[in-house]
Amino acid sequence: MRKAMESIQNYFPQLSLTQLELLETLAELLRDWNTRINLVSRRDIENLEERHLLPSLALAKIASWGPDTSVMDVGTGGGLPGLPLAICFPKTHFFLIDSTGKKIRAVEDMARRLGLKNVEVEHTRVENVSRRFDFVVARAVAPLPRFLGWVSKNLKAGGKKSFPNGVLYLKGSKYKTELAECEIRAHAVFPLSDFFEESVYKEIYIVHIAAADLVRKQALFS
Repeated sequence: MRKAMESIQNYFPQLSLTQLELLETLAELLRDWNTRINLVSRRDIENLEERHLLPSLALAKIASWGPDTSVMDVGTGGGLPGLPLAICFPKTHFFLIDSTGKKIRAVEDMARRLGLKNVEVEHTRVENVSRRFDFVVARAVAPLPRFLGWVSKNLKAGGKKSFPNGVLYLKGSKYKTELAECEIRAHAVFPLSDFFEESVYKEIYIVHIAAADLVRKQALFS
């Protein structure tokens, strides 16, 4: 096992050996595909686990999803964060979309080779998706006002829960000014530095926006 994968094992001791092996295989597949198309920045590929897999898995530190949960990954690119999360939550349904066909073909191939039966992949733009999901996840694919405008229609009605359904967005510190622009308050913000000790995770956050709050502000994005 690569040293970087040992780091994932240390941070996520609850993962089974099978899940760790699938994550290691995913890293190998991503590296292989990246020699043909640019799924991950060339400068990051040698630090794939640290720069991409761990930030994706950070969502598993705060979410607890079961068989009744549906998650859409918007602008999945190389299958991140959707594929690592699908490995962590094998009973949860994941819908991964991207507007770039060659990236989606790579993601579809990786999901098939990993044997992930809980993953659905589609080449489309989120504006064209009418289905509703419990959660929408993404990694800084657009400024938050624009992104929230895209996905507000795709969230199921939110209930009163300690961890309400909604958007989980990986973003740098600009999230503060972007949320202020659209007058939306985050339900919670989780610094990745709370979960991982490496300095690379400073100023990276998971922004949790409750569906109920977003629906109330939906008119601002029309």
